[in-house]
Amino acid sequence: MPREVRDADGTAWSCVQAYAGLSSSPEKEDAARVDPGSDRFHVVCTPTGGAQSVRVELPGDWEDALSDEALLKEIEQARK
Repeated sequence: MPREVRDADGTAWSCVQAYAGLSSSPEKEDAARVDPGSDRFHVVCTPTGGAQSVRVELPGDWEDALSDEALLKEIEQARK
């Protein structure tokens, strides 16, 4: 399920773990991992409006444990 955050410019970002929509198989989860055996995953954040999508590397519990501010900071860093 996508997680949505809104930045200071009013852009809404919808973030989802890479490959999440393909299936719930272990192979797809492994494909989204940054490194084999790590607890960091590739997450794709897609904006509304004219901004470009970004890919960020986040911990496995990012959907629940990462604050909106921390997620927005990761998005901003990826945009640079």
